Amino acid sequence: MTTGLWELVLKGVWTTVQLLVFSALLAAAVSFVVGVARTHRLWIVRFLAGFYTEVFRGTSALIMIFWVYFVLPISFGWQLVPMWAGTLALGLTYGAYGSEIVRGALKAVDPAQQEGGIALSFTPWQRLRLILLPQAVPEMIPPFSNLLIELLKGTALVSIIGMSDLAFSGNLVRLALQESQEIYTYLLVIYFVIAFALTRLMRGLEKRLKSGVGKEPERGVTAHELKRAETAGVGGGVA
Repeated sequence: MTTGLWELVLKGVWTTVQLLVFSALLAAAVSFVVGVARTHRLWIVRFLAGFYTEVFRGTSALIMIFWVYFVLPISFGWQLVPMWAGTLALGLTYGAYGSEIVRGALKAVDPAQQEGGIALSFTPWQRLRLILLPQAVPEMIPPFSNLLIELLKGTALVSIIGMSDLAFSGNLVRLALQESQEIYTYLLVIYFVIAFALTRLMRGLEKRLKSGVGKEPERGVTAHELKRAETAGVGGGVA
């Protein structure tokens, strides 16, 4: 490919990364708000959060992009540029999936922890912030990592509305070169590299978060530790 065509592809990569970051931030915010709301003590809050989750999980992300970009301006007079239309549609859609991750992780925390917070007269917000989230968030990272990769692949849908993301730019290059095999192979490699980097980043985040929760399992007892135990009379040493 020529330098100009490579520049077009690189611009597409940058647009895809921007869309990924913006929509991931929106999806994360929606995930935590709706996920926590689904564990609320008031039934109306749980109902509204559940209704949102079912609606956005049960609709196509592609059709949602079309609705936000084409229908929203007609219905409400809000004309959004492709970047923000894609961010809104993808963020709300994948946020619905993320809310189930948050809800499940919060429910998985030992009920005794919640009861302990009540015994200490913690408010619901204090129990959430000081007890539930510190234990639940590390367990959310692996499924959130998978969801982030799915979101990356979902960003290609915005090419349908003319947004110059990686998929759109790659298609323009394909039309210019009349060569499908080469350009689509490059696109697969680029998506894989981005996904691999995200996976490593999320694994590092998971290790960092889990380092402060509990203790790592012992890998074995050293000879020095065994000698100290025998000296202290632990293990039934012979006099």
